[in-house]
Amino acid sequence: MATSVYRYMARSFRQTQGDEGAALRHERLLNWRREHTVTRLEHPTRLDRARAVGYRAKGGFIVVRVRVRRGGQRKRAIIAGRRPKHKGILQMTLAKSLRRIAEERAQKHYPNLEVLNSYWLGEDGKQKFFEVILVDPSHPEIQSDPKIAWIGAPAQTRRAYRGLTSAARTGRGLRGSGKGFERYRPSRARNRRPTRRVQVKVIP
Repeated sequence: MATSVYRYMARSFRQTQGDEGAALRHERLLNWRREHTVTRLEHPTRLDRARAVGYRAKGGFIVVRVRVRRGGQRKRAIIAGRRPKHKGILQMTLAKSLRRIAEERAQKHYPNLEVLNSYWLGEDGKQKFFEVILVDPSHPEIQSDPKIAWIGAPAQTRRAYRGLTSAARTGRGLRGSGKGFERYRPSRARNRRPTRRVQVKVIP
């Protein structure tokens, strides 16, 4: 069975993540850190992954690279009389994924476009890099293509902010339903477990 060219692209990208690709990876991250937070690209860095999530080399498609700071939301130490347990400095986990934040930043930078999808590109000790695919709903080639014309519907307006992208739906717990997903959705009222044992009086 013949191997497609996209399989070779994916294999070559995985090689850059190993020890043999350390020099190339270091050079890439060094250049990416010097650029703006949202940088427009002429071509996707990972063409195989871009096409898998909806990218097409035609008018109306735009690819940008977004840089997001890694880590949780650590707060400054409070100089006041309270227990360290209740200061609220550590373990401040984000409710959104960094990939979802990257999509929102790209949407803010290009308000006339719509976010189609995104994928991981690389990371270092301080930052993560994602490539975000945006689509121009008013472009003639987009409007005439029935495979992507749906993104111009009013229901898809500002979809990155409304939690309609793939990364947002994953964070909202919409990747499955039924048995096994009872506590999958991030609802505090639904997923709150009892903090104390309820005493039940047995009447003989």
